[in-house]
Amino acid sequence: MSEDDLLHIGKGWSFPPAFNKASKGVERREGNNDIVESLQILLTTLPGERIYDGAYGCDLTPLLFEPFTVSLKTRLTDKIKNAVALYEPRVDLENVEFNLMLEEGIMYIALVYKIRSNNSRFNMVFPFYLKEGTEL
Repeated sequence: MSEDDLLHIGKGWSFPPAFNKASKGVERREGNNDIVESLQILLTTLPGERIYDGAYGCDLTPLLFEPFTVSLKTRLTDKIKNAVALYEPRVDLENVEFNLMLEEGIMYIALVYKIRSNNSRFNMVFPFYLKEGTEL
């Protein structure tokens, strides 16, 4: 990845902040790794949790209380697409896919996206852990 790409994509501290003993500094993320971490933070933050931006986040908790139907899948996809469009301007989200692993109680959410500054395509798989007793 070129230095020009990093200027457009960005770089920053890891979250949660971690320290590197070898470099005696803060762990940093850059390029697509920074975007992946940003998307993970977005998907795990409930609206209202951030003091300075109460709307930031993506509430995926309806899955915990409803059967996984086409209607719920559509609503979750819309929530994810809207949150990414609002809070991650570095990417264009192209597709959202769900893979349910009932035995493990995990729903994998795959985000397929294109980085706007260089048209590179990537995907990220986010494991969303379901509570025991969830009907799917």
